[in-house]
Amino acid sequence: IVEEFSLPDIIQRVTGQDTAPFGDAVIATKETCLGSEICQELWVPNSPHITMAMDGVEIFTNSSGSHHVLRKNYMRVDLIKSATAKNGGIYLLANQKGCDGDRLYYDGCAMIAVNGHLVAQGSQFSLDDVEVITTTQDLEDVRSYDAIRISARLMATEVQPYPRVKVDFALSSVDDVCMPSIEPIQIRYHTPEEEISLGPACWLWDYLRRSSQAGFLLPLSGGIDSSATACIVYSMCHQVCLAASNGNQQVIEDARRIVNDPQYVPKDPREFCHRIFITCYMASENSSQDTCNRAKELAEQIGRIRMVIAYLFAQLCLWTSGKPGSSLVLGSANVDESLCGYLTKYDCSSADINPIGGISKTDLRSFIQYCIENFQLTALRSIMSAPPTAELEPLSEGQTSQTDEADMGMTYTELSVFGKLRKIAKCGPYSMFCKLLYMWKSICTPRQVAEKVKHFFQMYSINRHKMTTLTPAYHAENYSPDDNRFDLRPFLYNARWSWQFKCIDNQVSKLESNQESSNDGVCDELD
Repeated sequence: IVEEFSLPDIIQRVTGQDTAPFGDAVIATKETCLGSEICQELWVPNSPHITMAMDGVEIFTNSSGSHHVLRKNYMRVDLIKSATAKNGGIYLLANQKGCDGDRLYYDGCAMIAVNGHLVAQGSQFSLDDVEVITTTQDLEDVRSYDAIRISARLMATEVQPYPRVKVDFALSSVDDVCMPSIEPIQIRYHTPEEEISLGPACWLWDYLRRSSQAGFLLPLSGGIDSSATACIVYSMCHQVCLAASNGNQQVIEDARRIVNDPQYVPKDPREFCHRIFITCYMASENSSQDTCNRAKELAEQIGRIRMVIAYLFAQLCLWTSGKPGSSLVLGSANVDESLCGYLTKYDCSSADINPIGGISKTDLRSFIQYCIENFQLTALRSIMSAPPTAELEPLSEGQTSQTDEADMGMTYTELSVFGKLRKIAKCGPYSMFCKLLYMWKSICTPRQVAEKVKHFFQMYSINRHKMTTLTPAYHAENYSPDDNRFDLRPFLYNARWSWQFKCIDNQVSKLESNQESSNDGVCDELD
């Protein structure tokens, strides 16, 4: 349906027209036809580009707001290629760049696909506010591609035609005689480690410059999580210096305002990191000297040599140096620890923002290895080899005897699996037990699987209330337990799960009984 929409007076004075067509229609130029999808329509089963293509539309546009999630770009590329692979056409995807003032980061990566091939691709992560990619294509290639699909042309007779809005101009010229052929490009994908390095770094920079604060403060413990957070800040400094060297005036102006120096130009990541990043080591009587040494060594390598002792200094450090503003406090709880509630409410989980709150421990370890190799941060080697520990229990002969996985009663790898099944697959205790019976059949007995599932759900339900106070975190995984936006389940559960656990126990008994009967049968045959 297309209606005539009365334009506001201010638009009428600019355009000289009183009304404009408004509705679900396509635009017909002198030589082709253009249709448009909006964001999510590319991802749904019945995408408008399908019927548009069968109705003769040759060029499709999509102004998208697709936020970053680890490993998501593979699917995004596949979707835009498949949009033109069946019926032909030219598909232009323009994706938002930057942040929405919340937990999401929009990673850009504009793309153009022709007849199932990607012919142009923009950068996925950058501090540039605007990026334009172009390509020149021959519409006759689209028509030739479509002509050989007889089945598609027969199906087109069943399509309800789109209303045409005719415009008096052409996208091409009759004088064009040099027509290019379709030249597919080599698609650029970032590894998950590169995505962790770049996505949260861009998010931190956007939050810092828009909040009008003067830097970050991080309690650096010497463990994987806080070290990964520090590395992301260091990566942010790399991105800022790279953008400044490329002449990005907006980044230079923001950096000058943040460091309070009107002549400053960020050139060296370590020097810039020294200006805006403060680390503190918050020890207790149970903290070992090894963790203190690891934290200090990393702080020195990333250019942050001053170590302070208290959270309060986030506000006081700059004041004591005679600098204006205050620092944003960074959190460092990963998505797996949040999922099972392995954190202290209003204590170690409290911060202004958390760049790793949506990233799994497994991915963070891979990211640390990436930083060792690409940033030459050799201090991370000892951090990688150290077992994760909260250091809440007394030392044993000066050494840490407590480990996170022993405290939680499950490994970080298991936690990632539990999180995906709980949030993405929508599994409760019994359905998760059934799925893990198959997934872990080679490493666990049914009773072991049952005990792991029941233990997870007890921890999950007892600590679910902590999700209501989680620090706003960068969204990088679809199983994020963030109660404020991504997980709308109740925060009060019956932790006994009596009916579900009873069903699991009954199923375990049946499986064990069947196994015993099978073993007895084998013994009888041998006798």
